[in-house]
This record gives sequence, structure tokens and C-alpha cells, in this order.
Amino acid sequence: MSLTRPARSLPSPTGADARPHRGSPSPEPLAQIALNLAAEPSLWLPLLRFDPDQRWYTRLTRGDGWEAWLLSWLPGQGTDLHDHGGSRGAFTVLSGALQELTHSPTETDPSRLTERMLPSGQVRAFGADHIHQVIGLGPTAAVSLHVYDPALTVMNRYHLDAERGPVIVETDRAGTAW
Repeated sequence: MSLTRPARSLPSPTGADARPHRGSPSPEPLAQIALNLAAEPSLWLPLLRFDPDQRWYTRLTRGDGWEAWLLSWLPGQGTDLHDHGGSRGAFTVLSGALQELTHSPTETDPSRLTERMLPSGQVRAFGADHIHQVIGLGPTAAVSLHVYDPALTVMNRYHLDAERGPVIVETDRAGTAW
């Protein structure tokens, strides 16, 4: 199991866009929080770890309804196809590169995935219905910082069925699975 620690008491990010806009479906304010936290490496760099067996993660901090996570990815380490239990989100790649495979169904192909390469400095924001898989790319480790609103309580893992698209195969719950 990856190392998970209780959230540290870190200062909240500052700036006009540091808070998600309650009631807004837009994930863009979360991208700003991720960028604000990324700009303070003294907050996250001392916590950073790498696990040769699986991707590593820890909750970094939380704010008014949102939470931030720090993740590291050795080359080839990744997630299953998953969602965030109805939470909106954003992440930024702090170093290295990630590949994101996003569920992008069409009328003729309900199992279609779209591939996106995310180099260091890239920010990715997404809505509450986002289903994706993330994988560490390249010859070096990647580090990313993720923000979710509301804070994660459930993550569903999926099998991609050629005819039906994503089918839930497992539900992980906060406090139990991570």
C-alpha cells in the first residue's frame, strides 16, 4: 500500500482565484489552487517520496471543501481507469511527464479513449463526470499535484467494455482504500 499521511496544516493558497466558486461546475478555480501550491515547493518538496513498487501519494493540504494531493510516478507506474466520485478536479505536472487516457465516447464507439501527453508545467482541469487513466512517461520520474472539490470520498475503477463503455468493477472509499 502506498504511504498516506494525514493532511499537514499548510497555509492556504492565496490570490483572488484561490477558492473554488461554490455551486459552479467549472473546475478552473481548482487549477489555480494547484498552480498556487505548485509555486511553493517548500510546502511539498520535503514530503516527496518515490516507491519502486507503485505510484506514491499523500494528502498535502485541504481548504474550504477541497483537498490537494501530491503524487509521484516512476516510469510506467499508473492508475486504473477511474473517476473521482463526482468531484471536480485539476492537476499540474511538477516534473517529468504523464500520459492521460480520457474516456471520450462517441455514438459509434462507447469505449473510445483520447490520449493526451502532459509535460512538466502542464495543468489539466476536469469536471465531475471525468473518467481517466494516468501513467508516468519517459525515462525519469514524474511528480504531480492534484486538487479535488469536494474532497474525495469515493473513487470508482472501471473496465472498458467495447460495447457498453466503462463498467464499474470496484469502488474505493476514503479511509478504507486510501
